[in-house]
Amino acid sequence: MTTDAVNVSLIQRNDPLASITAAAKQYNNWGRWGEGDVLGTLNFIDAGKRVEAAALVTTGEAFSLSQPFDTNGPQKGWRRRTNPVHTMTDTGVDAERGNQGFPHGFGGADDVIAMPLQCSTQWDGLGHIFDRGKAWNGRAAGDVVTSEGDLVTGIETAAAKIVTRGVLLDVGRALGPDGGSADGELPDGFAITPEHLERTIELQGPTSAVRRGDIVVIRTGQYSRVRRDGWGDYAGGSAPGLSFSTAEWLHTSEIAGIATDTWGFEVRPNEFEGAFQPLHQIAIPNLGLFLGEMWDPDALAHACAADGRYDFMLTAAPLPITGAVGSPVNPIAVR
Repeated sequence: MTTDAVNVSLIQRNDPLASITAAAKQYNNWGRWGEGDVLGTLNFIDAGKRVEAAALVTTGEAFSLSQPFDTNGPQKGWRRRTNPVHTMTDTGVDAERGNQGFPHGFGGADDVIAMPLQCSTQWDGLGHIFDRGKAWNGRAAGDVVTSEGDLVTGIETAAAKIVTRGVLLDVGRALGPDGGSADGELPDGFAITPEHLERTIELQGPTSAVRRGDIVVIRTGQYSRVRRDGWGDYAGGSAPGLSFSTAEWLHTSEIAGIATDTWGFEVRPNEFEGAFQPLHQIAIPNLGLFLGEMWDPDALAHACAADGRYDFMLTAAPLPITGAVGSPVNPIAVR
């Protein structure tokens, strides 16, 4: 497969607005779960889906899919996104010296962290992206997100929802230059098409079949590369990622969410002249699809490649931060 296998009828490179308009109309879930819906594609996760996911746990192996949250992270200040700043407010030194004011030798440590909510492994909530002034379910963007936060679809609405079957599609391993190696990496700028996704599923086998209510975790290998070579332009620079032509696949597959090991989910540079993250513009406000970014699937990918089993129970609860449009997350895959 090559990046040339793109639905050219959908991608009009010289007219991005026409492509966005057409995709937004064709792949739209507004009203699907009622006018008052705040969950979007998370509605595909029901009690039966969670029971199905729990049945996948056979060894009890657990994998964190989170990058570290520290000052050595990927952010460079774009749109005021910085790396976490971790500060100790009480330490062992204070305890040793009796500076804490506790009786009978009691001592302790406390700390605080300051960070943008989308500086490392995170979910994009439904209030994060708008399409021509409209938020998820056709609401006016200004009625949804104000200076007080997301008044309708704040990330807290998803606090207890994201427990489901996860599926790893290790596209880097399947289709990268070192295809067949769990260390395979797609080059920056590689646009992952529906054909690439289906070919990966075919190569990985039946446990990779994507079903309604799943969360799909895409490994491109970019995070493996920057962890080895340094961050470079990981935050906002060129990257492998999903092609705009996957909009139909994202819609018809009825997945609950999708996450990648890259900063921005979709291929960068984007496939249109003068566009910025056009697949986000379809996925979040029109499909109601939850997007995860900057996840770390590498250890999980090695385990999956070792035994050929690519599905697992996934828990990925956002912090219930009232009115937030995104949230840090520590996704856990249990096999």
